[in-house]
Amino acid sequence: MDDDPHRRPEGVSDETVEALGSLSKALETTECARGHLFAFHQHTGSADFELDRAVELLRAAGHPELAERVRTEILGRNVIPGHWTFQIVDAYDRTYYQPFRDLERDAVARLAEGRRHLYEAELKEVRRTRNHPDHTPRPDSPRG
Repeated sequence: MDDDPHRRPEGVSDETVEALGSLSKALETTECARGHLFAFHQHTGSADFELDRAVELLRAAGHPELAERVRTEILGRNVIPGHWTFQIVDAYDRTYYQPFRDLERDAVARLAEGRRHLYEAELKEVRRTRNHPDHTPRPDSPRG
């Protein structure tokens, strides 16, 4: 067996490589969406903690009614009914992200002997300039 983890195993068709590439691209897009959920979680949490300061400042500025309203109506509020942001992230991971990631890994294992990113590796090989020091076929290659 070839020890290059990004070289197509014998008998794997162009169509299979392209399909696995598309599945991988979709998973990468899902990874980005997941990152946005984490950013949403962190930004919402930061805003909630900043509300403590807003309440203090409103009270100090002589607006106790508005300060109390911020404290009771917004501070610690669920972002959607029954959910804080971490619960949304957890639900996404459990019901969508993990099953998708597991399926993609299974498909690569079953169809390409576990070799990932075959489509991208073959695309890189077509697009690189031979004998250019910054266009090596693999990270450990001096030139080629």
